[in-house]
Amino acid sequence: MLDIITIGSSTVDVFVETKQKHYLNKKTHHDICYIIGSKILIKNLHFSTGGGGTNTAASFSKLGLKTGWLGVLGKDHNSKLAEEELKKYKVKILGPKKQGMIGYSVILFGLQKDRTILTYKGLSNTLLPKNVPKLNANWHYISSMLGQSFNTTKKIIQQIKKEKKHWAFNPSTYLAKQGLKKLMPFIKNCDVLILNKEEAQLLTKTNNNTNQLLNKLQKYAKIVAITEGKKGASIYDGIKIHSIKCHNIKIIETTGAGDAFASGLVAGIIKGETVQNALKIAQAQSESVIQHFGAKNKLLTWKQIKQKLKQKTHKK
Repeated sequence: MLDIITIGSSTVDVFVETKQKHYLNKKTHHDICYIIGSKILIKNLHFSTGGGGTNTAASFSKLGLKTGWLGVLGKDHNSKLAEEELKKYKVKILGPKKQGMIGYSVILFGLQKDRTILTYKGLSNTLLPKNVPKLNANWHYISSMLGQSFNTTKKIIQQIKKEKKHWAFNPSTYLAKQGLKKLMPFIKNCDVLILNKEEAQLLTKTNNNTNQLLNKLQKYAKIVAITEGKKGASIYDGIKIHSIKCHNIKIIETTGAGDAFASGLVAGIIKGETVQNALKIAQAQSESVIQHFGAKNKLLTWKQIKQKLKQKTHKK
């Protein structure tokens, strides 16, 4: 019996920092601009494995949970890299191998360590019901799945409900845009719903503030957590809203912050922590990751997080 199975994508990420780039300032955001027809030198280039399914699987395993990953691998070089890394983290691979390539993401650095991501989904969207083995776990973590994988995941949730098991859901912007009605099978009675503020607003089709969003979404999911980047994060379990501010740390790269946060939060809840403590655990895991390149680099163990939180308590 596994503690948790993550269901989601596997990718290879390439981080690209260029010497020359231009910005356009908009009211709500900044645009990165590259001149058409130009040849631009790359200042720094970093490769790592990524994907919402494998990132969270690595983190759950690092936090001491027996973890499986359900997704699709190919027979290409990048799939071998992803497979080797999952084995390194002692994650059980439950999905099939198919002809084709796994996902690929190009991450372009923008202002203040933020980024724009170009994503090729590859085989991630091709998970079929016949590819799904018997899922022997108490908890399931579901990240963004599109195409055929979306419909397959919906059937998996039906089975989870039937067996009275637990699941957490972390939708992407792509899914959140589809609205509450389309995603209700994923959200209704979900044990933990995790999303950022933009996704929460897209999902509810409102411009509500964080507390309003938490109240609205907690009518469907048992626990709701909303992240707000540098502003921190909040969580609501129907009893009380708890919020946490970000610490003043040196940020290297923010890709993987959401996966680290979500896995830390869910791991805390699985291990019986209060929602307030689970929020602190989520923040600690996320802050460790964003101080380095790659979504799986510098993931903390359960013991390391507990020591870190203890030190912060003593400093107060």
